[in-house]
Amino acid sequence: MMLTALGLMSGTSLDGVDVALIETDGRRVSAFGPSGYRPYTESERNLLRQALYEAVDLPQRDARPGCLREAERAVTAAHAEAVAAFVAQHRMAYSDIDIVGFHGQTVLHRPERRLTVQIGDAATLAKAIHIPVMHDFRAADVEAGGQGAPFVPVYHRALAQSLEREGPIIVVNIGGVSNITYIDGDTLIACDTGPGNALLDDYMSKFLNQRFDNEGRTAAQGTVDVGWINRALKLPFFTLPPPKSLDRNDFASLKLGDKDPLDGAATLTAFTAEAIARVVPLLPKEPKSWIVAGGGARNLTMMRMLRERLQPAVVQAADALGWASDAIEAQAFGFLAARGLKGFPLSYPTTTGVPIPMTGGVIARP
Repeated sequence: MMLTALGLMSGTSLDGVDVALIETDGRRVSAFGPSGYRPYTESERNLLRQALYEAVDLPQRDARPGCLREAERAVTAAHAEAVAAFVAQHRMAYSDIDIVGFHGQTVLHRPERRLTVQIGDAATLAKAIHIPVMHDFRAADVEAGGQGAPFVPVYHRALAQSLEREGPIIVVNIGGVSNITYIDGDTLIACDTGPGNALLDDYMSKFLNQRFDNEGRTAAQGTVDVGWINRALKLPFFTLPPPKSLDRNDFASLKLGDKDPLDGAATLTAFTAEAIARVVPLLPKEPKSWIVAGGGARNLTMMRMLRERLQPAVVQAADALGWASDAIEAQAFGFLAARGLKGFPLSYPTTTGVPIPMTGGVIARP
């Protein structure tokens, strides 16, 4: 049975809430609906940055010390507003939607402690929007010893099945953190690869008072510090085999030192591209094509660096294939909500390191 599923995603880049509608049975996607976006205000973004800082030492996943309770209320309200605006804009009724997939906002991801924390009150959201809400997707995986990330590979596989091209294919999502899904026939492998936009966005905010490097224009004017990148890539994470995952702030301690901001932006952009390329020797076969989604796909300098580093493989932005690059993660959580409802696996030993294929998600009803 096909379900009308609405996915909600607020990523580690802290930009806002993505909304996307799909028709799915949890195995394939029969239709793509519209998508939407509700940006966080600057005050909301500052609150979430403070929540990330205060979440570092959380003892358990339901603890909400300091500003975390206020941040959770803000995240929940922003998601409710995003759904209300989306439904109104597209002249829908809440009853037209069967299930909502609500990821929440990750404030801490420490799978080695069997702990992953996404803030957002699903029960309050379900009451506000009058639709059942599936949430808490990662917890069962992490409790079972999995990495709890990346969690979109099953959706990447569903998208890739519609492409008639020879594998291996890699879908790389460049959000706050970068992650890849390797698809080759029945083989599905996934992992985080390293920084995505988080380091660069934080740097742009701090030194240039810009939220991000628009189209990579700042990085395009700078010079890459190759020595700094080579030193950063000596961190043990980069030689670990998949599956593996990261917290947004795992590389926050890396300091660029006294650099011209143009050179700093260029170096951090190249660091993201080089970290993605470093996963290739850890895979069963060299990929023939790469499909880039997420905010990084709009960074033309990052795309150029990826093409140079990954040749002779073909590197394309997801939008070039007719995929809605900015909506893919939101679509994925609609897809995962449908899978969770039907008890299908959300993660596998080769995607998160979980011992057995795991379903997941908890449902909150209005």
